[in-house]
Amino acid sequence: LLLLLTLLGLGLVQPSYGQDRMYHRFLRQHVDPEETGGNDTYCNLMMQRRKMTARQCKRFNTFVHEDIWNIRSICSTTNIQCKNGKMNCHEGVVRVTDCRETGSSRFPNCRYRASASTRHVVIACEGDPQLPVHFD
Repeated sequence: LLLLLTLLGLGLVQPSYGQDRMYHRFLRQHVDPEETGGNDTYCNLMMQRRKMTARQCKRFNTFVHEDIWNIRSICSTTNIQCKNGKMNCHEGVVRVTDCRETGSSRFPNCRYRASASTRHVVIACEGDPQLPVHFD
């Protein structure tokens, strides 16, 4: 029991395959700890680099400019209701760049407008240990 608690505390216990896949998708789509965001060029590059323009232009995406451990710590805040009605969402304040498709671009030449801010975000977390899996 002590070994299991130690492994949990160190984050060494592996999440389930489904949770792991959702967590890695969340990382790919939303996490960029670098503070290089904030302009249209950033959004155009990152949306393509992170494969969100592979089949069509994703209309909207948010990149969080925080260390993954800061993002994961949001999962330990009080549960709130998600848009889908589940109670596995959590709220925190982070630095973000929102990338919104211009409306006039067409696949494969997707173009985005950037908006950088520090704001409240809602993130769905699952598993044990709790990991971010969805940007609500």
